[in-house]
Amino acid sequence: MKKESVVKLVLSGMFVALAVVLSTFSIPVGGSKCFPIQHMVNVLSAVFLGPWYGVGIAFCTSLIRNLLGTGTLLAFPGSMIGALCCGLVYKYTGKLTFTYVAEIIGTGIIGGLFAYPVAAFVMGKEVAFFVYVIPFLVSTVGGTLIAAVLITVLKQNHVLEKLQTLVKEGRIAR
Repeated sequence: MKKESVVKLVLSGMFVALAVVLSTFSIPVGGSKCFPIQHMVNVLSAVFLGPWYGVGIAFCTSLIRNLLGTGTLLAFPGSMIGALCCGLVYKYTGKLTFTYVAEIIGTGIIGGLFAYPVAAFVMGKEVAFFVYVIPFLVSTVGGTLIAAVLITVLKQNHVLEKLQTLVKEGRIAR
């Protein structure tokens, strides 16, 4: 196994652990709660690891949260679609602003729409087609803003590019 793959696998495990442990953190927004950490992790994994690692991280996080009883099946479509969208956008454009928008559209709108069949046919709930879009949007906007602030700080301190290089080369920072 290449050293690069080991570093990416370790970083993926750290992102999964971060998302699972901090999934209890929520921010009340109106009548809903914003669980922003998964969306922050989606953006960070897009920037550091790419789309396929991001989807894997989102899947593992959703699976573990479901096994622990702290998540629902609705976490799968939202988090995985958002991770894929922002990962692909960052991979092909390298533009952070587009990546943030892709996470919001991917999770908030597309993931919110894909949550409907999961809720209706897998979970047996009677829900409207657009019912999950607003709550997913609230959550993903919060997490994306946290990621944007974190990435901006890393970029301003000239750390972002160094970390990306270390991950790409398979080196561990000392």
